[in-house]
Amino acid sequence: MNNKISPKKRYKARCFLVQALYEWQMAGNPVNEILLTFLTDMNPKKSDTDYFRDLLRAISSQISDIDASFVPYLDRPIDEIGPVELAVLRIATYELKDRLELPYKVVIDQAIELAKTFGPEESYKYINSILDKVAEKFRRVETNIDQ
Repeated sequence: MNNKISPKKRYKARCFLVQALYEWQMAGNPVNEILLTFLTDMNPKKSDTDYFRDLLRAISSQISDIDASFVPYLDRPIDEIGPVELAVLRIATYELKDRLELPYKVVIDQAIELAKTFGPEESYKYINSILDKVAEKFRRVETNIDQ
């Protein structure tokens, strides 16, 4: 059997992750409680539950470093960024910074799709502009290949 995770399963895990981070940010529920709830509801045949678990734990434990990686590129204070956009920025920034096996274009494309699915209309444009700068910071060699 192929050990490679399908892009659909990975995207579904990111969808759940946006929702879990939203709950964590808005309700302040403990990460372990959120993790149990979501893992109970997630279908492992349709979603990469390991990826979801790993990212939720990593993002919640590294939140200050992740936020500090994209805050310089914001055009407003972080507390004025909507919770969905914030969740998407945190996921993609973590992936750009710490998941180097993922091509930066995949990370940005997935973030745009998440913003289109869960965020306010046109929010994906803002997300894209921020993540382009984050990618340049963490993936300079990779982003310069295309130029």
